[in-house]
Amino acid sequence: MRIGVDLGGTKIEVIALGESDRVLEPPVRVPTPRDDYALTVRAIVGLVEALESRLGASGTVGMGIPGAISRRSGLVKNANSVWLNGKPLDRDLEVALGRPVRIANDANCFALSEATDGAARGADVVFGVILGTGVGGGLVVRGREIEGASSIAGEWGHNPLPWPADEERPGPPCYCGKHGCIETFLSGPALARDHGGGKTAHEVAALASASDPAATAALDRYVDRLARALATVIDVVDPDVVVLGGGMSNVDALIREVPSRWGRWVFSDAVDTRLVRAEHGDSSGVRGAARLWPLSS
Repeated sequence: MRIGVDLGGTKIEVIALGESDRVLEPPVRVPTPRDDYALTVRAIVGLVEALESRLGASGTVGMGIPGAISRRSGLVKNANSVWLNGKPLDRDLEVALGRPVRIANDANCFALSEATDGAARGADVVFGVILGTGVGGGLVVRGREIEGASSIAGEWGHNPLPWPADEERPGPPCYCGKHGCIETFLSGPALARDHGGGKTAHEVAALASASDPAATAALDRYVDRLARALATVIDVVDPDVVVLGGGMSNVDALIREVPSRWGRWVFSDAVDTRLVRAEHGDSSGVRGAARLWPLSS
């Protein structure tokens, strides 16, 4: 049995995969204890132990986090769930659970899931994009997640928004300490902030679908920014498929309109990359986390 955990800023999800990657029970979610590291560790351990108790078996544990484990310090870095940064999360979980724990970036887990049996199955090069509370990216090549020398492969959310207009400079401040990161333009809260009407991103998208002028204009700016940001990924990686996940991936206009705009920015006479929505939805990341361990484990 392979257990996957998806640690997000608002929820923690757990799943168990059996033989042939069969889902042994529906995913279980609990709210993330925000700003409390000890309670976060306790919640993860509780979810895993409760799942194993229900199924009457133990398993390997893989987990996706909104950041990465530094190869230099062994501590969490780059997490927008900032209470995780600087903590030995993998070691603390290994002690609490009494077994090895594999941790990877949540976008890497998401991309691995969709490349294995999701919307990008069969593709050689897959770039997975999470557009939610934050913005992340993960790269999978021929079925293998690519971490990179510094464990930051795919972290396009903290590159600057490309080809910015005058009104986009210097850009909003980012928790990473810089201004104008892609995340500050393309997260769900960023769309809500750009609209400025006190609505959530989902409400802005719904208003845009009803032809509300202010919401339509905000969503149009979002689509244009996403097309520019993905054009830089296509120039560098040239993926077969880009898969969208996270709450913003449910906005139909992104799948419909972004590919019609990114050609203006991509350094090619044609763009053969496909843009698709995640097949496994919100549970894609947790499925990929379970797969951080091979079937033979």
